[in-house]
Amino acid sequence: MEPGATPGSGPGRLSVQIVPVTPFQQNCAVLFDDVSKRGVVVDPGGDVEKIVAAVRQLGVTIEAIWLTHGHLDHAG
Repeated sequence: MEPGATPGSGPGRLSVQIVPVTPFQQNCAVLFDDVSKRGVVVDPGGDVEKIVAAVRQLGVTIEAIWLTHGHLDHAG
């Protein structure tokens, strides 16, 4: 979203792809703009290859990683 933009006024639509990671199948999320294909990864844990594959399949450029809380597989 561009600086000063409000939800719904940006260039595209916010989409989410959930990627279950670790043997516990914890949710990692890829949030991205449908038009610009810029996004973030939220709460990545193990299974880096699985996350990278999902990002590549979506054609998204990751600009940040957000950690929201602690788990056995990540901290935030």
